[in-house]
Amino acid sequence: MGQIGPWQIVLILAIIILVFGAKRLPDTARALGKSLRILKSETAAMKSDGESKTDNGKAESSETPPAPRTIQAAPGDVTSARPVEEPRGTTQG
Repeated sequence: MGQIGPWQIVLILAIIILVFGAKRLPDTARALGKSLRILKSETAAMKSDGESKTDNGKAESSETPPAPRTIQAAPGDVTSARPVEEPRGTTQG
């Protein structure tokens, strides 16, 4: 009673095709795959971020900070150029 037979699988696939339509199935599968890849990369980033913390909770910084970026209003317009502060994470996790 707990096993799914081949006729049940065929019935489920037929219902999915009727609901989404044959033309939208590839796009739906592609979007699902993309979402899963994003989720996988984000969880890997969270794991690596947690491993890079030291015992006192501060991240190790062996690299030098990047140079400040400059945003220009228009190409060649140096009078309105100004340095920009990068956003810093304020949440603690």
